[in-house]
Amino acid sequence: MAACVLRQGLLSTFRKINRKHTCRVLYFDFNSRGDLQRRRLLCSTCNVFDIQQKRFMSSRPEGKVLETVGVFEAPKQHGKYETGQLFLHSVFGYRGIVLFPWHARLYDRDVSPQAAESKPEPPGAHGSKEVKGKTHTYYQVLIDTRDCPHISQRSQTEAVTFLANHDDSRALYAIPGLDYVSHEDILPYNSTDQVPIQHELFERFLLYNPSKVPSFVPRDTLRAWQEKNHPWLELSDVHRETTDNIRVTVIPFYMGMREAQTSHVYWWRYCIRLENLGSEVVQLRERHWRIFSLSGTLETVRGRGVVGREPVLSKEQPAFQYSSHVSLQAPSGHMWGSYRLERPNGTFFDVRIPPFSLESKKDDTPNGFLPGPFTSLA
Repeated sequence: MAACVLRQGLLSTFRKINRKHTCRVLYFDFNSRGDLQRRRLLCSTCNVFDIQQKRFMSSRPEGKVLETVGVFEAPKQHGKYETGQLFLHSVFGYRGIVLFPWHARLYDRDVSPQAAESKPEPPGAHGSKEVKGKTHTYYQVLIDTRDCPHISQRSQTEAVTFLANHDDSRALYAIPGLDYVSHEDILPYNSTDQVPIQHELFERFLLYNPSKVPSFVPRDTLRAWQEKNHPWLELSDVHRETTDNIRVTVIPFYMGMREAQTSHVYWWRYCIRLENLGSEVVQLRERHWRIFSLSGTLETVRGRGVVGREPVLSKEQPAFQYSSHVSLQAPSGHMWGSYRLERPNGTFFDVRIPPFSLESKKDDTPNGFLPGPFTSLA
């Protein structure tokens, strides 16, 4: 039952409703064919408030029209969400639950916040202005597996990957249904369902406790998993830049080092979200990367689309998110580049990818506490 939720409309409505109403029940319209349907929010106080949004719906038995999911809560303007918080993703629409927060440094090239920390430009990168960072909260979350098929064309659901052990023939592992979500993309709700999220790790990581708020608390397995894999999960820097109403956000992650014959190979994954902030429909056609290694090499990569796709960004479906990987024979480097997009009239324009650094850590490759399920990407 996931889809694109129009963030600004929802948040604006929530702000208005919060002044007069304290409880909103979230329902979903659907039919057995999984067609685009209306999403309806009804105020449980007066039962007259109705928001209509297009959504992709999963198949359900004939004759059933509405399914209660939970009760919306007011989004937090300050502070952070706790482990066990249920939410809808405000852009991709999936149901999820917060595992734990990350405090990252956001380097936004569109603004100049007053902050003490700044990032220098990598060699050859576009622009010369100083970019200062500010603290921003992201969350490690589980995605409801029922929603994964409906968001797979807009956001990868196997984006969080790990290097396998040195003695494993498979290069990479992915944990399906694991994501990173920015604080402003959380639309919180609560539910009386003891298993409101379907994911193979849900009951291994979280325990239902109705006396707590939220009513799901972390198990020891979640704490152990976070501690064991902290170096490879940690989100530290986020980079953002907007060109012609197309905003590009990049989050790099260090994955570890592998020995290869006479050299060491260092691996990173990077998650990128493209978001159309305007009303014009555009389509991504090409990518152009520049990759600089501390060893002194500068590589240029050009190609069609990204991860085998050429996504369309429209007002109805404004965002596309994907992850990819890069390896260097040096412990650090930089990446920057551009995307070429096409307008409906056939003209093209380039969108800048903000430069970001690739930094390694002292720890070696992760050695294994990854409670399933796993998918090998080799």
